Amino acid sequence: MSVTRFSPAGLQPHTPYHHVAVATGSRHVHVSGQIARLGDGSPVAPGDLAGQVAQVLRNTGRALAGADASFQDVVRLTFYVTDWTPDKIGPFMAGIESVVEELGLPWPLPPASLIGVDHLFEPDVLVELEATAVSQNG
Repeated sequence: MSVTRFSPAGLQPHTPYHHVAVATGSRHVHVSGQIARLGDGSPVAPGDLAGQVAQVLRNTGRALAGADASFQDVVRLTFYVTDWTPDKIGPFMAGIESVVEELGLPWPLPPASLIGVDHLFEPDVLVELEATAVSQNG
């Protein structure tokens, strides 16, 4: 396995992600911000944060697969969510949890950040996800 994830003692407990990832491999894979769009560009789950989170994870999985990598190789996730307020954590986490098995997401997740932003590039986009992976493949 090219990635080992862990949370050292003394860091915030009970997070849905590990605090540290150590990767050994020869290929760095950087996935650009993925949004809730299908391959033809049509929007998925307008106005539904959980649905959009699930779709950005699906799209990120497709991008990783295209680089002969998977979520098992991911060392960092960065989520950008529009108009963030703490009460959105429920729908946000529901979106992740809805695709854990489908996508083979590691749980807890790799190290992750959730950044609240005023808006993204189009008004219907509620969430965008960037990923970094290190793979031995290729």
